[in-house]
Amino acid sequence: MREYMLVMLVAAAACYLTAGLWRRIAARSGAIAAVRARDVHSTPTPYFGGVAMLVGVGLAFLLASHLPWLSKQAVVTHDALGIFLAALVICVVGGIDDAIDLPVIAKVFGQVLAAGVAVYFGVRMYWISLPGAIYTLDPIASTIVTVVFIFVCVNAINLVDGLDGLAAGVVGIGASAMFCYTYFLARWENLLVATTASLITVAITGACLGFLPHNAHPAKMFMGDSGSMLLGLLLACSTISFTGQLDSSVIGSSLTGAGVLAAWLPLILPIAIMFLPLLDLVMAYIRRTISGKWWFQADKQHLHHRLIERGHSQVSAVIVMYLWTAVIAYGVMGVALLRTRVVVALTGVAFIVAAAVTIWPWLRKKMAVHEAVPISE
Repeated sequence: MREYMLVMLVAAAACYLTAGLWRRIAARSGAIAAVRARDVHSTPTPYFGGVAMLVGVGLAFLLASHLPWLSKQAVVTHDALGIFLAALVICVVGGIDDAIDLPVIAKVFGQVLAAGVAVYFGVRMYWISLPGAIYTLDPIASTIVTVVFIFVCVNAINLVDGLDGLAAGVVGIGASAMFCYTYFLARWENLLVATTASLITVAITGACLGFLPHNAHPAKMFMGDSGSMLLGLLLACSTISFTGQLDSSVIGSSLTGAGVLAAWLPLILPIAIMFLPLLDLVMAYIRRTISGKWWFQADKQHLHHRLIERGHSQVSAVIVMYLWTAVIAYGVMGVALLRTRVVVALTGVAFIVAAAVTIWPWLRKKMAVHEAVPISE
């Protein structure tokens, strides 16, 4: 655990300390987020926060390759190299888009290229493990499934990046939940295949923590596509690196009462930690398709926009998204692994609190309107 905490601190410190430099570079190079009709921010803001996050992740991986325990895991160092190169590709594509606004087809090509780099280094879905059955994927199917999964995750995180501190906080919370789970697998279940995912997710958590002071409302800089696509790719690779190489039937063997439900967790938890971004992506696709638009045509009807329409401020909308991410990610993990009444009860209470915080501004707004309407005699 000490090595992981050191990795996280290095990622956070490197991202925090270099973000100011990249903010100045963005301002001088014209990589600035102008104020558009669909945007919430009111002043032009520099991009390139994602480049600072890449620096943090890269230094974290470099440190891990020299630490006593992590450096001994050959699969970790090999996968980390491939994932970092894929991250470098997608960050460069995102940085160029932040500077000159690339055509959609060019961004899609960049995302597929980055996914291809990860696949080339062996980070792909070799099989899908379900309780009682393992479905092996042939090389072509494995490549297609991996590329599609990375593409979906990249664009899901990209869509949720709409408010100050939103994407960094949601991804950081989700990555921390994934780290807790994969660390448990590596430490208590002796599944070294989960070590790569532990390294990636703890590095993501650190990079997000380091970037948030620059991105919290009012934001001094944005992560841009260089950051949102980077985080989506890293989350996808952390999932692929163990879900696609893990026999789920062995999970929970050291826990009393954790049986079939825990065995489903490798498939359920990745969806849980990205539930809000994935939900937003699906809703956007359906909404735009019904209205006769392309799925990539932007609008102002994302989940965070709807929260603001219903009475939330930017800060409270972000907090609501944080709450739901934590409740879903940690709740699913706790209930599946521990399955105790206390955990179920705490998860239920957290769900109620999150629901109350979500709807309270809307209820208060409704009550204010009702009280303002004069009663006719």
